[in-house]
Amino acid sequence: MSAGGPAAMDDSDDKGGLRAALSGLTTRGRSFLAAGIAAAVCAYVLGQGDLLRVGLLLAVLPLVCVAVLFRTRYRVAGTRRLSPSRVSAGTEARVHLRMDNISRLPTGLLMLQDRVPYVLGPRPRFVLDRVEAGGRREVSYRVRSDLRGRYPLGPLQLRLSDPFGMCELTRSFTAYDSLVVVPRTEPLPPVRLAGESSGYGEGRQRSLALAGEDDVIPRGYRHGDDLRRVHWRSTARYGELMVRREEQPQRARCTVLLDTRQTAYEGTGPDSAFEWAVSGAASALMHMLERGFSVRLLTDEGSALPVEGAGGFSGSGQDPAAAAGLMMDTLAEVDNSDGGGLSRAYDVLRGGNEGLLIAFLGELDEEQAAVAARMRQRSGGAVAFVLDSAAWVHGESPATEAASEQRLRLLRESGWTAVAVKPGSGLAGLWQQASHLGSLTQSAAVGGSTGGTTGFSGGWS
Repeated sequence: MSAGGPAAMDDSDDKGGLRAALSGLTTRGRSFLAAGIAAAVCAYVLGQGDLLRVGLLLAVLPLVCVAVLFRTRYRVAGTRRLSPSRVSAGTEARVHLRMDNISRLPTGLLMLQDRVPYVLGPRPRFVLDRVEAGGRREVSYRVRSDLRGRYPLGPLQLRLSDPFGMCELTRSFTAYDSLVVVPRTEPLPPVRLAGESSGYGEGRQRSLALAGEDDVIPRGYRHGDDLRRVHWRSTARYGELMVRREEQPQRARCTVLLDTRQTAYEGTGPDSAFEWAVSGAASALMHMLERGFSVRLLTDEGSALPVEGAGGFSGSGQDPAAAAGLMMDTLAEVDNSDGGGLSRAYDVLRGGNEGLLIAFLGELDEEQAAVAARMRQRSGGAVAFVLDSAAWVHGESPATEAASEQRLRLLRESGWTAVAVKPGSGLAGLWQQASHLGSLTQSAAVGGSTGGTTGFSGGWS
């Protein structure tokens, strides 16, 4: 909940407030004032006293309304609450507004308006009847966007009008809120991908339970340690109680690489290839976090999130929901980059074995395909979803299919499990296809290493 703070329906500067009040004359008020002045002039020229009285009445009425509104001393506080503050594209959120009359006088008729971007829908307007002293009014409206992004809501505006509609005064609050529209996510089937392991191995790393990796000898006894872990040989050697340091498996690591190069995609809009890649990366991130992986988001520009964990990974001491929220907020605002290659992402990956690598790639030329091939050497397993953005815009053709197959062949020869993404494809089906291709590749490798047996043996559970 964010507080807009008290908004006074008066002005500390009388001169400036009076000028603002006069500028608040409506079309009706200006018309009455102009008609009154015209009637008074005609009455003076023609010598008609009755017409002069009519002219004065027409001119004085809007001025009296301005004076009444100028002397009004309403003080109103407003708050806004989003439910929820983060939604998926195409999902509605509700905005709750509350107005509190903190003055000692009841208010008149109030018109409440909230500023929202046009992509979220029409600007909401409400008419609030008389609010008693110390009273409150609550209203709500819904917003929805098919486009991801971060959208500002506010400021709130209160419009005070006289009963005759001659004058309107507007007061604005200062508080803003942000509605984050994250990419759509698709639930993925719980299949096994190539390079993914449930125990120690490529996809798993080991870490010491209670201290850093450099301290590999038994440590001194601390208050609260289990006596069953006392290491008696070391105790006799050092002359003090020493306890064994146990090892535990660290969460498996997964890097989700999103190719955002502007040259790799064509077309814009919710149904474009780039938006599919962003949505796919979001779905993969959420799926791997739900499976207990330590996950990070990596873009072609080399930025990795979340930065709190080691190497950009969400750590065991970090709240998974907070890490997921940070990465989803980033994907809500990610846009095409001006970079022309994947070399920065490769520089981040070449530091060592980073577990499972899941990449969403746009169009690759020969040079970028070679860079992607080198990425495979730095991961325990690699799965690539390759999008042919030209096919998404112009439709599939024999030429585009041949180019797509060539790129897939280059990636597969370097060890990637590469899957082509056709226009309108669902990620869940491609996820299962990647699992199947990874199983065949792994089985073929096992068969070749045991004497070149024909067929495929084994598979993933």
